[in-house]
Amino acid sequence: MFNMAHIAVVFNEPTIATEKGRMFISAEGQVGGLATHSEIITAMQSHLVDMSEVGVIEEREQVEKALQHKGYRTSLFNIDGDIKRLINFLEVQRPDLIFNLCESLMGESIHEMHVAGIYELMNIPYTGAATLALGTCLNKVRTKQILHVHGIPTPRHIISYSLESCQIDETRLHFPFIVKPTHEDASIGIENASVVYDVPSLQKQVAFILKTFDQPALVEEYIEGRELNVAIIGNRQPMLLPISEIDFSKLPSHYPKIVTYNAKWVEGTPEYDGTVGTCPAQLEPAVEQRVREIALRAYQIMEIRDYARVDMRLDVSQMLYVLEVNPNPDISCDAGFARSARTAGMTFEDMIEKIVETALERSHR
Repeated sequence: MFNMAHIAVVFNEPTIATEKGRMFISAEGQVGGLATHSEIITAMQSHLVDMSEVGVIEEREQVEKALQHKGYRTSLFNIDGDIKRLINFLEVQRPDLIFNLCESLMGESIHEMHVAGIYELMNIPYTGAATLALGTCLNKVRTKQILHVHGIPTPRHIISYSLESCQIDETRLHFPFIVKPTHEDASIGIENASVVYDVPSLQKQVAFILKTFDQPALVEEYIEGRELNVAIIGNRQPMLLPISEIDFSKLPSHYPKIVTYNAKWVEGTPEYDGTVGTCPAQLEPAVEQRVREIALRAYQIMEIRDYARVDMRLDVSQMLYVLEVNPNPDISCDAGFARSARTAGMTFEDMIEKIVETALERSHR
């Protein structure tokens, strides 16, 4: 329908930790601004690189090839912190659509929403969630508050702004807890030690979040059970793809059954090898229906557009809890979203085209 449309794939270049602070990889002169995923891994010391940001490079490569395979004209733009360059690129190129893969700017996740705001101000259509939804969903606490008002269950929690404020009312909340940063995504800040079983380990993990991320810590009741995620594409009539499940059975027995940063990004670690996505999840029909209904309600309540992934836990009593609503989730070939699309009978190229068509149809209404 929209073949030969010009799609600009906009992504954020990874940054690395240096003695001078966070710097773009290309600033070190070791790899080019449009380096491939493998070139970055080869050129840099992997422990200095935020692997969630490197994942965007791999995603960008795959999206570009899929678009070209489907007959679209493509151009690439690497956001390297110079917003004037982005504005000039968009003014000159005037793409029909931006495939928005920007997840941060100079290592700051909150700037994801600000970049989308530039697209809005320049009246250029783009894929995925709008500015407000991106910012709201990045704020885990605000998301929980909104879902709670609408009757969507989420784990009970407190917010710790300091060690002094980390007070647990054990008549209302019960160990174990999981401790997370309040304003990060891609499992950043989540490790095996994030699940805590007593006050000393809770205080230690809260202190880690406060110091490392300079933001409050979200302390949630840890829901023991199955982890499910629901991929959704569409707007007026959203399409729910087959439900995926994270299989933790191959994790070492003393590891908590959670998706840590290592599990998501660091190949060769016990967490990565022991955390396996499966699709479709084997669920009782009534449970599957509730999962789908809650996922769709969360998608619509948070005003998501085009595509997203909703993560949930199913406890032993068959109670469902929404953990996160993820706008613009990872859609690379080996990610859970693409796995669900394959199970639905879509090729990777079909999935990318569906996202593009959804965004173009919305922008042409």
